[in-house]
Amino acid sequence: MDDENEKAYAAYVEQVWGPLVRAAVFLGAMPHEAEDLAQTTLVRCYTGWDKVSKAENRDAYVYRMLLNCLRDTRRTAWWKKRSDQDVTTALDGNTATAAQEASVVDAAEAVAMADAVHRALECLSKPNRDVVVLRYFVQLTEQQTAETLGVPAGTVKSRLSRSLAQLAANDHLLDLGSQR
Repeated sequence: MDDENEKAYAAYVEQVWGPLVRAAVFLGAMPHEAEDLAQTTLVRCYTGWDKVSKAENRDAYVYRMLLNCLRDTRRTAWWKKRSDQDVTTALDGNTATAAQEASVVDAAEAVAMADAVHRALECLSKPNRDVVVLRYFVQLTEQQTAETLGVPAGTVKSRLSRSLAQLAANDHLLDLGSQR
């Protein structure tokens, strides 16, 4: 890669790192896995920078790569085994010091909000969750979301409509509204 493309790539990485990690988390990855997914996506961007930089809609192209990386990760037997281990570890590791408990109390509202959003998103089907995350958390346009997912814009609109109706009635999010 020449110096000009190297600089363009570096600038692009700085711009999209945070949004890629957040998108991966909202798509269902654990935070450390989200960073791995973002890194894998950006490595693929680097190796195919000519295609990525010339893409008509670069963001849609890159988020499609992120979705593919996530799907590749989830298809493996390792992921299935790892998911079971994470649940077991989470259930067993409930010991906390007083200092840890105090810091948790300070952030309790933010954690409750994040947990409620994650639980609500888990109630959506995978295609609907993908649309909601790309449209509202990543803030792609409807057209960019459609291009990223490889579906017509009308499909994005109908999935968003169904998803928002489902989220509006979701118990996890309704509980948040009653706390205020």
